[in-house]
Amino acid sequence: MLRVCSVARTTQLDNTRVIDCVVLDAHERHRRRIVLTGERGTRFLLDLAHATVLRDGDGLVLEDGSIVRVAGKREALVEITAASPQELARLAWHIGNRHIEVEIGEGRLRIRRDPVLEDMLSRLGATLSPIEASFEPEPGAYAYGPAHHHAE
Repeated sequence: MLRVCSVARTTQLDNTRVIDCVVLDAHERHRRRIVLTGERGTRFLLDLAHATVLRDGDGLVLEDGSIVRVAGKREALVEITAASPQELARLAWHIGNRHIEVEIGEGRLRIRRDPVLEDMLSRLGATLSPIEASFEPEPGAYAYGPAHHHAE
């Protein structure tokens, strides 16, 4: 079985070497080790040193040099907009206060569908639009390297 030897980000991807595509939701795209099978039947082992967030469009470089493209699976989401940037920031604070994964875009937020959260956001003045799209949530501060420690 072929192993993944590295991850090529979308901007570094050599499309001429892409042999297959694997479709994964946001949770499935945060991995360290798993056996996967592409849409064309390519079976391979993802075996990275650390759990890595894979983004829609990234490539998994196999040990033979071929690449399996990562595609984000469409998920049931709600797109959140507000009357002003300040109102959107306030809505983002309420979402973050509930430790919910959120995707931040230009003038909008996206979360997974949740009737309780949607009701809360609506009561706070949000405009909500149900959509189906690939979900690219913020990875969180701890995804960017070792934690900062204070001297004792």
